[in-house]
Amino acid sequence: MKVTPTFIPDVLVIEPKVFGDARGFFFESFNQKAFDDAVGRQVEFVQDNHSRSRKGVLRGLHYQIQQPQGKLVRVVCGTVFDVAVDIRKSSPTFGKWVGVELSEHNQRQLWIPEGFAHGFVVLSEQADFLYKTTDYYAPGHERCIGWDSLDIRWPDLDVPFSLSEKDRQGVGLSGAELFE
Repeated sequence: MKVTPTFIPDVLVIEPKVFGDARGFFFESFNQKAFDDAVGRQVEFVQDNHSRSRKGVLRGLHYQIQQPQGKLVRVVCGTVFDVAVDIRKSSPTFGKWVGVELSEHNQRQLWIPEGFAHGFVVLSEQADFLYKTTDYYAPGHERCIGWDSLDIRWPDLDVPFSLSEKDRQGVGLSGAELFE
């Protein structure tokens, strides 16, 4: 697999080696040893999630203030613009974001470690999005930063963004509970 650090070095783009021919393709979507080597530490995933969303659905920017979750994310059908925001106050990249297009065609994955808010918007008619997480979902600790409260360059779409009520109520970075 090919591992590429982003503008925020802790956030990694992971591209598996894909073997394809006229019949289709095969690739190893996850290998614990290779992943641990890539991120430079042992990571234990405890939960897998799968969401399906239509074009224009924007989810995020989510994080858990306690039981923080590292996330390894990928798209198995469709295309999304995926965003990670550094919300670690002691980090030199605090408040900065990276955005990566993930799709069924490029088969990229994004590693978003603990201490980041995460969100995505669906660019295709529909997208199936998979998450591996390092801690369990804890709704009492979930927080949301407003998707429009930072200078994120979300892609222009021919449909309006569709958000949940929770995501509409996201707070600005200055009013959010953050990581040290």
